[in-house]
Amino acid sequence: MEKQFIPYGQALELKELGFDEACFGLYAPPCKTVFLHHYGLLDAKEQHLAPLYQQAFRWFREKYNIDGFVRIEPLNEKYGFVIYNREKDNFKEFSTDYTKTEDAEFECLIKLIEIVKKTKKEFDKPFIDFAKQYVEQLKTKIK
Repeated sequence: MEKQFIPYGQALELKELGFDEACFGLYAPPCKTVFLHHYGLLDAKEQHLAPLYQQAFRWFREKYNIDGFVRIEPLNEKYGFVIYNREKDNFKEFSTDYTKTEDAEFECLIKLIEIVKKTKKEFDKPFIDFAKQYVEQLKTKIK
């Protein structure tokens, strides 16, 4: 059943991106094993949510308008994945060299995280630049 949950490292990355939904499992550091979530059992500061793969993929679809899904290449019976950007209405296919669905699913999750991090960085940069300029203006006015 543990393979239904995304790995610990990716769970932390999703948390950084804002994932905060009810989950069946959690990670309780330093242990990187999934435990069934019994609300209130552990201090919230010490636990990290352990989403199911399907929860993570749904979250990307609902929050960022991007779909990731695994597909099989019929000619060589290998798995790959596709990322669909709903806003731009475009598809991008990725490697079809995986022999297991789970490997393609994991790599798809990694790619979704990478895309969102890059998008957030590009989106946040103008705001950060503006904030820095604003702070500098305030400093000159105070002097």
